[in-house]
Amino acid sequence: MASLNKVMIIGRLGRDPELRYSQSGAAICNLNVATDESYTDKQGQRVEQTEWHRVAVFSRQAELCANYLHKGSQVYVEGSLQTRKWQAQDGTDRYTTEIKAQRVQFLDPRGAQQGGYDAPQPQQAPARPSAPAKGGNRKPQQQFQEDEDLGPAFPSEASGMDDVPF
Repeated sequence: MASLNKVMIIGRLGRDPELRYSQSGAAICNLNVATDESYTDKQGQRVEQTEWHRVAVFSRQAELCANYLHKGSQVYVEGSLQTRKWQAQDGTDRYTTEIKAQRVQFLDPRGAQQGGYDAPQPQQAPARPSAPAKGGNRKPQQQFQEDEDLGPAFPSEASGMDDVPF
């Protein structure tokens, strides 16, 4: 029988990312991501419920998260669940279940400043028109501006599928 271990969440960081390095020098970044949902209880009251997720990000992606994310940043995380066993100071075995991220996508618009942190902006090279190909009169390729709105990031945003039950 086949199995699947896949997690996809969209949420906001509850605190600044924590970057550390393993003994072998590999970068590891820990994120605490909050997701929320709301429902109406039996008395007709709207109930907000927040779930916290521990996320571990590795290698170059870990360094990018540490450099560009901050408390309040909105992220899309895709990965798998992993449970680790460790020993507390008193010698008892403890277990932690976290998301082992394979992909982290930053969802805040560039230049958004939440949590009082100014994320460094990459330098933009001046746009150059494309030269026509040899022996042809091709039109220059369309240049996209970084600030251009390319539409919703997820298909559900475009189709209004916000009532999907999962």
